[in-house]
Amino acid sequence: MIRLTRTLGLLLGLLPLVAGALDIDGPRRQGGLLHGEAPPGAEVRALGHTVPVDSAGRFVLGLGRDAPAVVTVTAVSPDGTRRQRTLEVAQRRYDIQRIDGLDRNQVSPDAETLERIRRDASAVRAARARRLPARHFDAGWIWPVTGPISGIYGSQRILNGEPRQPHYGIDIARPTGTPVRAPSDGVVTLAAEDLFFSGGTLILDHGQGLSSSFLHLSAMRVAVGDTVRQGEIIAEVGASGRVTGAHLDWRMNWFDQRIDPSMLVPPMTEASTQ
Repeated sequence: MIRLTRTLGLLLGLLPLVAGALDIDGPRRQGGLLHGEAPPGAEVRALGHTVPVDSAGRFVLGLGRDAPAVVTVTAVSPDGTRRQRTLEVAQRRYDIQRIDGLDRNQVSPDAETLERIRRDASAVRAARARRLPARHFDAGWIWPVTGPISGIYGSQRILNGEPRQPHYGIDIARPTGTPVRAPSDGVVTLAAEDLFFSGGTLILDHGQGLSSSFLHLSAMRVAVGDTVRQGEIIAEVGASGRVTGAHLDWRMNWFDQRIDPSMLVPPMTEASTQ
């Protein structure tokens, strides 16, 4: 009866919140990745997701490009105790580029191309739908490629007055064939040779909903199902897909939240970009 009463109270939002034992650290800023700790066995929810939590109560939480100014994280322990944290998320301003006078075909693909784009998107969604519980990212983070930054996270183009999808990655300009290394440990969930927009595309699952995507590749060095270690060569830079030159586009997701990879790695030194 007590357990039933607590369950009903929880569902109705009537149980008091309990302070403590729900710790969250990291940059509370759009694009950031937060690290949290809840009581072992707790169910954690945030941003519309049930958050994967390991046996020690550890979890991560990604704040996307357009994450709201306030995010609520709730943890419910096995005994029904409910804890909550309200996070204030710093909002960012992004570069916006407006280009008018383009040919209509450059802005709106035809029906056949749209169908191909939908198939590509479905394959990417399926790869990201995997939920690996292991915290492969505990290995830490390094740059997959070093070189000049040619595109930044969050920027957006407006073509003929129509907003395009924002740029969710970091573009690093390097010649075709430059080795791409795993930024952290993970498991390969997609290795597609030729997607319409992104060309050669590889997705590496780092666990607990966190993944890296590597776009415009010229060659794959790994296959779906491979477990890779940080620093291992996984692919080669290319100019495949819709691009104007050879570069690596490195993107990261926490579920549907597009996070900023540059916030995880140390700054590139001048020597490393040569």
